[in-house]
Amino acid sequence: MAKLFIVATPIGNLKDISIRALHTLEEVDLILCEDTRKTRKLLDYYNLKTPVESYHQHSNLKKIDYIKDLFKTGKNLALVSDSGTPGISDPGNKLIEQVKDLAQIIPIPGPAAITAIASISGFPMDKFVFLGFPPHKKGRQKFFKELAEQKYPVIIYESPYRILKTLKELNNFGDFDIVVGRELTKMFETIYRGKIEDVIKKIEQGKIKGEFVIVINLKV
Repeated sequence: MAKLFIVATPIGNLKDISIRALHTLEEVDLILCEDTRKTRKLLDYYNLKTPVESYHQHSNLKKIDYIKDLFKTGKNLALVSDSGTPGISDPGNKLIEQVKDLAQIIPIPGPAAITAIASISGFPMDKFVFLGFPPHKKGRQKFFKELAEQKYPVIIYESPYRILKTLKELNNFGDFDIVVGRELTKMFETIYRGKIEDVIKKIEQGKIKGEFVIVINLKV
């Protein structure tokens, strides 16, 4: 049976990748990725020549059929995201659902922004809730209301374009302690800690650039 390897790749620092992941990326017939340019940068860093093909949230049914045909001919593929672990806040889970009867699905675990921020939060993280990215418009207030009603710490992602808006809206539901990670594992990695209002001030004083991950301790 053909194999589909779900391969975790670095969230920033290119050295944060396992030996097993490198061997897998070298040995498969094709690597499916969100952005071929970003994945090629990683492959070039390790001098890997495996061909790449785009697969992302806008991929159509024709691309799915093409991937299915590869599995039917016995090809082994790897799926990577732009960073971190595929299937979390990206379309990897949809592909797995489509091909699970054609290929053995094999996880190659590794970096994820969720576990990175959880590990340094200092909050009780034996139980937590991950809610991904807040909606941009429709359902946004409902999202924050439900977030604030959770029993355990909550982790969310946010872009640099909406980080301040998100924190200010979240502040309307409680004076929570939060930890915010910006550009985790990269050169300009920054960790902000404190009450929401204090963190907002700190972020406003610096460059609002890069991806953000937030963990909220809902025990006020």
